[in-house]
Amino acid sequence: MDTRVAIIGIIIENPDSVDRLNTLLHDYSEIIIGRMGIPYRKKNVSIISLAVDGPQNAISALSGKLGRLEGVAVKTAYASV
Repeated sequence: MDTRVAIIGIIIENPDSVDRLNTLLHDYSEIIIGRMGIPYRKKNVSIISLAVDGPQNAISALSGKLGRLEGVAVKTAYASV
């Protein structure tokens, strides 16, 4: 199975979406290489960076589900390898 390496950038503006977000990350834990989270209290947002390696359809599904959460912005960048 071919896999892709990507980074998913997440900005959370609605703290009520955090529980659902964490559930989704748990559901896709098999493709997550690493996660870095930064609470930015000055602007009342949280920033999460996910490094992933998995099938493109799984990465796209995760990114899409995260982006549908209220108050959550998501962007995905794929490596060329």
